[in-house]
Amino acid sequence: MKLIYLSPQKKSIVKRVLLSILTIFLIIISANAQITTGEVTGEINTIQSVVPFLTIAPDSRAGAMGDVGVATSPDINSLHWNPAKFAFIDGDGGLGLSYSPWLRNLVPDINLASLTAYKRIDDKQVISGSLLYFSLGNITFTDIFGNTMRNFNPNEFAVDLSYSRKFSDNISGAIAFRYIYSNLTGGTHVGGTETKPGTSIAADLGTYYQKEISLFDKETLLRLGLNISNMGSKMSYTDDQDPDFIPINMRLGGSLEFVLDEYNSITIAADLNKLLVPTPPVYDSAGTSIIYGMDPDVSVPAGMIQSFYDAPGGFKEEMHEITYSLGLEYWYSGQFAVRAGYFHEHETKGNREFFTAGLGLKLNVFSLDFAYLVPTAQNHPLARTLRFSLSFEFDTFRKLNNQTE
Repeated sequence: MKLIYLSPQKKSIVKRVLLSILTIFLIIISANAQITTGEVTGEINTIQSVVPFLTIAPDSRAGAMGDVGVATSPDINSLHWNPAKFAFIDGDGGLGLSYSPWLRNLVPDINLASLTAYKRIDDKQVISGSLLYFSLGNITFTDIFGNTMRNFNPNEFAVDLSYSRKFSDNISGAIAFRYIYSNLTGGTHVGGTETKPGTSIAADLGTYYQKEISLFDKETLLRLGLNISNMGSKMSYTDDQDPDFIPINMRLGGSLEFVLDEYNSITIAADLNKLLVPTPPVYDSAGTSIIYGMDPDVSVPAGMIQSFYDAPGGFKEEMHEITYSLGLEYWYSGQFAVRAGYFHEHETKGNREFFTAGLGLKLNVFSLDFAYLVPTAQNHPLARTLRFSLSFEFDTFRKLNNQTE
């Protein structure tokens, strides 16, 4: 790593950036501490969208760091978190597989799997693609009398293709396109209504910044990232139903990687997330007039903008809609990693709160990662969640082949 020594003026700028990030987190923590459940309506008011599987962390590295990933070092699974990171990835190409038994505390046969690959075009450009597949297990459909109609395995998947480009030695950008397919009923008539699979086309826009600096007399790599994902059309499962928003999401974060010595390094990372989807308003007793909040039946661009100021509880509730993640990663000799993290979502917006931990092992031919989730509440649906990831770098195979020839 090339060490860059900062002038006093530049050190002051870096400190101000870090102080601003810390201030944002303190504001969020303070708001969460001051607001009680359902301050406006006395009820939970979660943001509603279809295909929520798109927001689940598919890989074990980020899953072990509290779902942090927009500004961590580039890896094979960067497409999900911020495809702009691919422009700075070490290597010519790679392939990654991830698998997670999901919600095993509730249902034994729900699974999430992903396949990701990337290929470097030149020093500045990288293309990548992925397949994310979510199986909801076997479901038995019955009529109103309890008679079995059919068995069906609902499933959802998303196919991605992205292009990443380095704009300078420190900044990159990326765009990704996504096809989303969701088949929850297999065409079964539900309540007398014919159903169909839901489909959508979406896009991601991301940017990434990294710079080598000197901080606390240590070689340090500063990384910042921003990614807006799933900007796409609404989805419906019937011809009579109004389409619903998909989980358009804005992720902002940063990380600091400290190189302690030749063999040891540690990374501290943090992400902020906000769904750019309208918040459900509060209606009157007849359910016809809005008392608090705004009409959620708007276009996708209008809904993204409106999501910043439409919460029935005002600014305080808007702050509740931001989830935050904190993650730590320790590497020894670039071969063995220990990870830990924390994820928080306000109790009125979903109440996901958990700690995570995991290990990583990088060998000559492949990398293997493992993650485990520990919820803060007993009998939590996410308890005992495991993730496994396996990745291969094409450069390694090429070097091994050259050595054997």
